[in-house]
Amino acid sequence: QVQVVESGGGLVQAGGSLRLSCAASGIALSENEVIWTRQTPGKTRELVAGITARDIENYVDSVKGRFTISRDNAKNTVYLQMNNLKPEDTAVYYCNVATRLGRGFWGQGTQVTVSS
Repeated sequence: QVQVVESGGGLVQAGGSLRLSCAASGIALSENEVIWTRQTPGKTRELVAGITARDIENYVDSVKGRFTISRDNAKNTVYLQMNNLKPEDTAVYYCNVATRLGRGFWGQGTQVTVSS
């Protein structure tokens, strides 16, 4: 059974940092694409950052230079290091795992709130 669990969210002041974790079981994150998305009430879900099985990283323009996605294969965990957070980063962040067979898995999300 595949399970994806996001954690690490919280309340932080503008300019602060958080590190989100995406822990998975039943699937190897090292062999799949992992994409972080975020959702704000009243807005569409936005692609934030992704990392492929070949460790190719992609970021939405608004987070380039501030966010870094990485993978720890030993822990089967993907991280999203978020620095210099801004109020507009406030959202529920989801970890999405996309397999080579076209299946997708994600967790319940973790809330990130950035105060000004």
